[in-house]
Amino acid sequence: MLFYEPLFLFLFGPAVYLLYFFFGADRGRRALILLAASVAFYGWSEPLFIFVVMASVALDLIVARRLVAPETNDAKRRAWLALGVGANLAILVYYKYTGFLALNLDAVLKALTLPGIHIPQIALPIGVSFIVFEKITYLVDVYRGVTAPAAQSTLYALYVFFFPKLLAGPIIKYHDIARQLEDCPHADIDDFVTGFSRFMMGVTKKLLIADTMAGGADLIFGRDVATLGFADAWAGALFFTLQIYFDFSGYSDMAIGLARMFGFRLLENFNMPYIATSITDFWRRWHMSLTGWIREYLYFPLGGNRLGEARTYFNLWICFLASGVWHGAAWPYVVWGAYNGVFLVLDRLFLEAQLKRLPEWLANLLTLVIVMAGWTIFRATSLTQASALLSLMAQPLASASAPVVIPPEYVLIGLIAASICVAQRIGASMGDVNWGGLAQRFSLASNSLLALLFVAALAKGLADPFKPFIYFRF
Repeated sequence: MLFYEPLFLFLFGPAVYLLYFFFGADRGRRALILLAASVAFYGWSEPLFIFVVMASVALDLIVARRLVAPETNDAKRRAWLALGVGANLAILVYYKYTGFLALNLDAVLKALTLPGIHIPQIALPIGVSFIVFEKITYLVDVYRGVTAPAAQSTLYALYVFFFPKLLAGPIIKYHDIARQLEDCPHADIDDFVTGFSRFMMGVTKKLLIADTMAGGADLIFGRDVATLGFADAWAGALFFTLQIYFDFSGYSDMAIGLARMFGFRLLENFNMPYIATSITDFWRRWHMSLTGWIREYLYFPLGGNRLGEARTYFNLWICFLASGVWHGAAWPYVVWGAYNGVFLVLDRLFLEAQLKRLPEWLANLLTLVIVMAGWTIFRATSLTQASALLSLMAQPLASASAPVVIPPEYVLIGLIAASICVAQRIGASMGDVNWGGLAQRFSLASNSLLALLFVAALAKGLADPFKPFIYFRF
């Protein structure tokens, strides 16, 4: 079930909201309504995997209780934590990486002239990576004493299944939302208006901009690279650069907006990443919940920057290599993670300091070139295609043997999307302007325009072929 499809917009969403608003007389009843709705929401898309998640939720609750039991000594606590984290990782590895590992093992065996193995076909459940990471966060935080075990099993289950953020984040730490889950706030009219406005913005970004950019990216990445030229390769990189930002930030807007409509405040996941002036700055702004997760639950346990410079560089690189693996079970994702790790290390060594000496707009432009090259690797269907496209992007005189004809609507929406990013850069350079107050001053006009764009986006979504969120694959 998608947030912008008629089933959700005109049946599921309104029904859940009315139940929550009119029949949630107390916080316990509101929590049960949200939990039942969230389980139904996920079960609609993943009717079998939901039982796996329920079983792992039960195991998490048992492990968390054992972690804080007075009779559990340090050795047993570590063993219980290993059991809980290992069980969650086993879910992720089985569903997401079994086929990839088997495929590569098969290739190695055949290269050694040995018999190959069967390649299992395992369907990847939607949002499995986000679910597993949040569940691991809970167990580690209980172990560290950052948070107490959930007061009620229903509250922890609601944390896992809470439908606004269930499928593609943001990744929420239990201690960041525990008080809200316990209170289960009763939303007011301000929550509804603010949340629905944010939701409309997300739908507009996804359907009007991201899906159009997807058409342009598919047009170029679907072609034989031998027929493309310098301009084609950069056009494909630009289309995908805009697609992935407006697609994923659009989902985050929908998730944050829906949660706000029920009275919940989720943390932001994006902060204008394309105005970044270094790769380090970019990763402070892009998918901030994942970056924060990597920092707290992988980088720090590896030693962070406490074990000397060489170890710091290794920790940075290995963390972003792991980020690439998290994004997908394919070599382009792995290389993309390693690529970002290299530039983060270079930032530490000298690159960020050099970029700071340049005008902000130039540092921003150079950073975007690095980011776009990375997105080319990320989007490519194979390392062969990625290397061929990157080679073209480095050859200004390379001409196409069969130039790609780009529909004018792709060009128009691409210019609008790029203009939004440029406006963010200009706005960031005018830090003394009260943009929030300016938006409130013209709230009627801005909300009316947003409503019109929302209606246009829904009409486009109904008319065009379905394009899933990019991060549903992760």
